This record gives sequence, C-alpha cells and structure tokens, in this order.
Amino acid sequence: MYDLVIRNGTVVDGTGAAPRICDVAIQGDRIVEVGPNLLQGEREIDAQGRLVTPGWVDIHTHYDGQVTWDPHLSPSGGTNGVTSVVMGNCGVGFAPARPERHDWLVQLMEGVEDIPGTALAEGIDWKWESFPEYLDALDAMPRSLDVGTQVPHGAVRAYVMDERGAKNEKATPEDIKAMGEIVAEALRAGALGFSTSRTLLHRAKDGEPVPGTFASEDELIGIGEVMGEVGSGVFECASDLANEEAEIAWMHELSKRTGRPVTFACLQNDLDRNQYKRLLEACERSLADGGRVTAQVAARPAGMLMGLESSLHPFITHKAYRPLAELPLEERVAAMRTPEVREAILSAQPSTENPMVALIAMAFHKLFPLGDPPDYEPGPEKSIYAIAQREGRKPQEVAYDFLLQKDGKELLYFPILGYAEGNFDALREMMLHPQSVFGLSDGGAHCGLICDASIPTYLLTHWGRDRDRGERIPIETLVASQTRDTATLYGLNDRGILAPGMKADLNVIDLEALQIRLPEMAYDLPTGARRLMQKVEGYDYTICSGQITFESGEPTGALPGRLIRGPQSI
Repeated sequence: MYDLVIRNGTVVDGTGAAPRICDVAIQGDRIVEVGPNLLQGEREIDAQGRLVTPGWVDIHTHYDGQVTWDPHLSPSGGTNGVTSVVMGNCGVGFAPARPERHDWLVQLMEGVEDIPGTALAEGIDWKWESFPEYLDALDAMPRSLDVGTQVPHGAVRAYVMDERGAKNEKATPEDIKAMGEIVAEALRAGALGFSTSRTLLHRAKDGEPVPGTFASEDELIGIGEVMGEVGSGVFECASDLANEEAEIAWMHELSKRTGRPVTFACLQNDLDRNQYKRLLEACERSLADGGRVTAQVAARPAGMLMGLESSLHPFITHKAYRPLAELPLEERVAAMRTPEVREAILSAQPSTENPMVALIAMAFHKLFPLGDPPDYEPGPEKSIYAIAQREGRKPQEVAYDFLLQKDGKELLYFPILGYAEGNFDALREMMLHPQSVFGLSDGGAHCGLICDASIPTYLLTHWGRDRDRGERIPIETLVASQTRDTATLYGLNDRGILAPGMKADLNVIDLEALQIRLPEMAYDLPTGARRLMQKVEGYDYTICSGQITFESGEPTGALPGRLIRGPQSI
C-alpha cells in the first residue's frame, strides 16, 4: 500500500510531454510510480478533472528576512503552489553580517526591495554572522516548502571592505581574494549561487547604490573563478545593461572560464524596444562559444500597482494631498470626495524633484484600471488617457475617481517594462526562447507597489487558458518552464518532474476554477507593516515532500519543507 495516491488526474509531468490521465503514487517523500490503475494508497485524492503538476520552483524571490519568521513564505507558498524558492537575488541579503552592520543591511534591503525596515528589524532574530551560520539558522526552522539561497554581493562586500565596500570603492586584489573565500565557504555549506546588482535603480534607503554596482570585471570574474573551483552555484545578475556589449561580454567570459551558469534579468523597455532580441541572440552566441548565459524573463509586464495605500500614485506628491497622506484610509477617502479637496488636488501639478516620479505621475497613457480579476495585458484603449478621451474629461479626473472606488482600495496598473503600446509579442517571444528561464516574480519584495508572486499561477490562467486560442502556450510547455527548467538551472535535479525517484512536490489544480484576485493591502508583517497580498482560488492541494501542506488554499499544519543545501540529485 502506498502512502498517497493521486488518482485519475490529468498529469502534466514537467517534461514537456502532452498531458495524460493517470495516477501518481507516493511513498515517503518520493514519487514511486506514475501510471494507470495503480495499487491502493493509505490516503487517496480523486483528481478527476484536475491538473496534477510538479510543485512550482520559483528562482527569483526576496524572502531573505521573512524566511526567519514565516513558515509558509506567503504569498508564494500555499497561495500560489510554490514548493521551492530561491532567495538572495539582486545582490542583497542578510549574511554574512557583522553585528554592527545589522541596521545597515536592513536599510539596504528596504531601499532596494521596498520591504518595510520596521518589519525586518522586528522580525529577524540574528542568530548568525557567517553565511554557513545563516544556513544553519534557516535549516533549524520547520516550514511548508523548501528554501534555497544565494550569497549576496552587497553583504559580502560590506563584510570584507566595511565602509569602502558599502560606498562602492574599488576592490583591491586582497579584497577580491577575501570575498572569494567567503563565497567558497558559503557554497560548500550549501548556498545555491552568488548574486550581484549593477542597476542604478537599486539603491539603499540612504540613496547609495547597492555595493557592487560598479564592481570591476576583475572583481566579478575573480568571484566567479572561485565558484568554478568549488564546482557549483549560479551567478545571478541584475543589470541596467547600459553598456550592453561590455556587460554581456563579462558574463560570457565568466561562464566560459568557470563553467558556471550566469543568469540576468531580461525585460523589454520602451526606450530600446528591440534590445531584448539582441540579448537573446547574445545568449545563443554564448552557448555556441562554450558559455551558458541565460536570460531570466517575466511572464507579465513588470509594473506597479498604484492605490491610496500604495507607495506611489499620481497625486502623492501634490501639495494639497500631503496633509491627507497620513490619515486613516476611510478619513482620507471622505476628505478626497469633498469638492474643495478634489479641486485643490486636481488643479495642481506633481511637486517632486524626482524626474522618474514626475514622469510616472503624468503618464496616463500607460496607467490602467487593474480590475478584478486583474487584467495584466490591457490594450491601449483601456488606459486612463483613452477613457478620458472618450468621456471628454481630463485624465487626472478619471484617475482620481478610480482611486476612490472600492472605498479607496481600487488599484491602477502601471506596466513599466514588458509593455510597449499594448504589444505583448515580446513577452511571448522571451518566454519561449530556449536560452531563457522564468523568474522575476520578486516574491516577498516591493511590498507597497508590486505583487507578482502570483506569476506561476498567471502562467496557467492567462497564457494557458484565457488568451485567444492562437496565442496560448501549451500547458505542458508552461509547466515544464516553471518546474523542470527553473530547477535544472540551479542544479535541483531531484524535483520539477513527476517520475519515479523524484521528490514528491506536487499541485492538484482545478484549472477551470483557477483565479487570481485583485491584490489588497494587508498589515500583517511584524509591527503591523504593510504588504500587497493577492488571493488565489483553484489550488485543491499542494504537496511538499509527500505531505499535503495546503488544502483548498488553507495550511494543513504539515511542515516538511527544508533548506536546500547545494545541488540535488535523485
């Protein structure tokens, strides 16, 4: 008798093979058989009419602090069927950490990833200094999903170089050697890779760029060579790619010289709409020349959710709005509905010295009502500007009125990257490219503006079910891309496929009922700090290591999740 049999489901096994109706048998934490008419299980799940998939493997999250207090890592775990996450992306994290650097690391994460510093300061119990000690602290906590993490460049640089590292001064050969020793120690203890940030958008709360933003090629390749010597780890990079040719060149050189994969964030931008094509071609050339540079892509536009509870909306810098900003939401909405306040706000212009904020505040052609269920692929005719044109009103008036809907909880969607005049062909092209991998959900981060942890679910609802038939992506392709492919990049070869001997991480999904709801602001982080959360309906069961961890979206109390220490084999 098996421990658990999932019977008569439509199995999408993660290999890319066509769906088939069969059973999946589990013994302990492993899948032992996949096929028709299997023997009885001590517990059985009738999955007729349901999809049975591997658990999602999300390789781009920022739960580095939350992982120390939240056993489910919501909203990824349970809510969205994620059974394995990789943290420590974009060069920020909390180890290694000297005691006197705790507050500095918190403000670095707060600035870069918009995670409330008060929540981090209250929630993190610093039981480590070195990276191996950080891994031991994670390993000691039971949880409902597996977690793996990377070594963040920012923390390593500050640990070795102190203030010189924090201020982005050039590293000496001795500094590079010391950083390499820390990275080697971390990889041998179980880190899954190393991450760095080279984008000016990533700044600490004090305004300073992330340590490592201007690191020399010697520093980057020096650390990469250590990874090659250890023989494990992915080198992850967030870059502006402003000097495109030079950036791709060092990534390829590092990968070719060390044998380690390099992955970078690849998104379409309005200023250079075809850059992503060149980047994908560069990945192809790297592979042909003995490297492995992989584009990490998103399944929907990288965008901000603007509302009265968010970190940004079109009127947040207006002088007439500022006296209202700290009022409770109900009082603020009541005040904004009065004719005198409405007139005062709408008659003014944004008052900010930040050109990016000013641009966003007035770019109504790229601002859309999000809706419920959310529409992440709106056509230009749905923009606030287009609505205003049809109604003979000013865009500011239309945006203002939308923000007051749902008692002030309505959200406006501003797609920044991956959206060029309503043309989403670029997203599809990036998703289907053989040298790309799905990522960039940023689970746990950007709490006041972004809620993209639902991207693994969005793959099925939007790309696999709801898009016009000729533009859909086959379910088996989507599943393989979010399970086998993401797992394989990080050497997690024990998961991502439903086959005998593989780790028993699965989802049982009612595809017809699967639905992503409008995000809402929750105040459930330590100290009551806020974050955007998003309800999802349609996951019947999520299973990690053979145990049912969530049933109908509710935790069962089972906590079989563990720390992933390094590459995994069957």
